Amino acid sequence: MVRGRGVRGKWCGALLLAAVLAGGASACGPETPPAPGGPASGGPTSEVSTSPTAEPTRTADASATTTATATTTAPPGEPQPGEVLVEVVVNGGLAGVRNQLVVHYDGSWTSRSGTKPPRTGQQTPAEVAELRAALEDPAYAHVPNRPTGSPIADGFQYFITYRHRLVVSGDGERPPALQRVFAALPEGGPPTSP
Repeated sequence: MVRGRGVRGKWCGALLLAAVLAGGASACGPETPPAPGGPASGGPTSEVSTSPTAEPTRTADASATTTATATTTAPPGEPQPGEVLVEVVVNGGLAGVRNQLVVHYDGSWTSRSGTKPPRTGQQTPAEVAELRAALEDPAYAHVPNRPTGSPIADGFQYFITYRHRLVVSGDGERPPALQRVFAALPEGGPPTSP
């Protein structure tokens, strides 16, 4: 049993004992913060769902609460299967095209051009890694969100969406970080032909 001085010591001792039995930490002293994505040190390794549909349930020990959920989720920050990595749309040109390329985290991609049937493909793991590296490059974060120069008559505009950030670029406005992204896209990006 934990010894303490006076009422506070007994209270902290009782809290500590209850926390140890429940696998948690007490409010009586410093605690070790949990590692990113992991449980607090010294506690059991159990996963708690933050799903809004999860219902807490009481176990036989009234001090412990567990959360049950019907669905499993990927660790925070991990993409879900089929989640879009990047979307690139090209607009403009003499013919007024609007073509689209969507690349998923698993490397699968779909390219749509006018009324033609969509084309699909699969990047290799190395190609996906290169595309992700180009998109996560700090230099890419500094690419302007909107074109900075004068538009080119009958030129193309490119709309690149990655992690809820939209970058719009015109013909001739590809800083090196943006050019690296286009070089890593399947087929160099969406087609510019109708």
